[in-house]
Amino acid sequence: MSTTFQLDTSTSRANPTPQPMKRLTVPKIRAHKADGETREPLVMLTAYTARQAQLLDAHCDILLVGDSLAQVIYGLPTTIPVTLDMMANHAAAVVRGSYHSVVVVDMPFGSYEQSPQQAFESATFLLKQSGAAAVKLEGGEQMAETVAFLNQRGIPVMGHVGLTPQAVNVLGGYGARGRDDAEATKIVGDAQALDKAGAFAIVLEGVLEPIAIEATKTVSCPTIGIGASAQCDGQVLVTEDMLGMFDRVPRFVKKYEDIAGVIERTVVKYAEEVRARSFPTSDQTYQPKG
Repeated sequence: MSTTFQLDTSTSRANPTPQPMKRLTVPKIRAHKADGETREPLVMLTAYTARQAQLLDAHCDILLVGDSLAQVIYGLPTTIPVTLDMMANHAAAVVRGSYHSVVVVDMPFGSYEQSPQQAFESATFLLKQSGAAAVKLEGGEQMAETVAFLNQRGIPVMGHVGLTPQAVNVLGGYGARGRDDAEATKIVGDAQALDKAGAFAIVLEGVLEPIAIEATKTVSCPTIGIGASAQCDGQVLVTEDMLGMFDRVPRFVKKYEDIAGVIERTVVKYAEEVRARSFPTSDQTYQPKG
């Protein structure tokens, strides 16, 4: 039995709740792909808060605390300004709100690129502060040494190739990658290098579908597609995008709901009732006893 903190939805408070931990593990995620085949694709979504994690956890294999929180939570234009403290705090909330999924936390820009030693210090900080199971970093062949360094020291790493948002200033935007032969070859080579270095999974973002299919077939670890292909070994989306929280989303996003519309309609109704003094009623106020 382990004690963790789970939100009590009746009070919105976090209470210590003893429950047996039945969380998936990194080796189980890795084992989803055996002999080049994945029978059931992995389900991965982003999460940034304990309550969000609680709602997603039972339906996902992996919860990614993505540096996309820059735009989704903080209203920043890119992921570049994200800090280790920001990632650690949100990852800790997601770990507290989940029991089942493997929690992976993004390493922010500038926290790992300088050297394997820098990456190790940053990764250990994130895992110690949050309780997450693994880190994710962007970059291909140039990061293979770092991936191996971390993996050999007990830190599981998820790779990320193709469209890498932290490199937006170099790439010049968020367009799909691999439109010429040289770049297509590099993306597949990057995935292979990370696989060989010991990455337990690799995100393929914003690449032409044939590239995603080739990369998936040529690496032994699972690939997680986002704007890639249904033939990847799993899929990930930013949760707020797929829920319809934003008007504009990338082409590869499918909006499964219009949560922004639900919120706006609800707030309009609330505002009308407040201004009409029809809220609160006796049901929402305290009256003197007899």
